[in-house]
Amino acid sequence: MTTKIVDIADEIYREMGEPSDSSIASIAFWLRTNISRLNILINKPYTINEGTLEISDTEADPFGINEKGIFKLLFISYYYVRVLRNALGAASTDSVIEIDQNGFRAKKVNKNELAKTYSDLKKQTDEQLKMMLDSYNINDVTPIQVAGDDTIEAPSRTYSYSRNIESL
Repeated sequence: MTTKIVDIADEIYREMGEPSDSSIASIAFWLRTNISRLNILINKPYTINEGTLEISDTEADPFGINEKGIFKLLFISYYYVRVLRNALGAASTDSVIEIDQNGFRAKKVNKNELAKTYSDLKKQTDEQLKMMLDSYNINDVTPIQVAGDDTIEAPSRTYSYSRNIESL
């Protein structure tokens, strides 16, 4: 099964509600340049074929739905960090979102509250990513080497202890 980076980027873009500050191409670029981050987290050897922009996997290490879900969460976590930085950087400027001329009313965005919201979203995404990684590592990791021969029964040893109560 082949998985194209562009398909994953399209899924992320649509799942995030098609944000205006991002595009499928920018998401695909981030995914291509951060495949090693996924490899480190899940201990797999995935690469990207530069000609087809597909994730190269093997029968021993197929790129499945679990790996794709972790990869998506990695990008979403990055996205919230980027949006949070932009919100904090723009905190010195006031944005007016509503003006009513007849009632002389103006409504401004509270940048601090917006930054707190993005921070909470980042924390939730990181918690979900940690849970997915923990579950993935528990359920999908097999030992690389087993030392010893578990099929040979060890000889039983009989120990006898004698204590002299009077010497205590």
